[in-house]
Amino acid sequence: MKWYLRRCVKCKKYTIVSDKCPYCGAETEIPHPPRFSPEDKYVEYRIKAKIESNTLDLEKKPLYFID
Repeated sequence: MKWYLRRCVKCKKYTIVSDKCPYCGAETEIPHPPRFSPEDKYVEYRIKAKIESNTLDLEKKPLYFID
């Protein structure tokens, strides 16, 4: 069994208990970001899904874009 540090959604305290927060009983989440790989095989599918769900605005310039 892998042990992951988890964070309570409600009280923001950290715990190793996987299901519920031992302090307030709320759900917990994994606070770590997903792993990044420069050779990402699925980036094309994620971009297509974001475009189809209208969460990616293609008309808006990115923050890092310099004129």
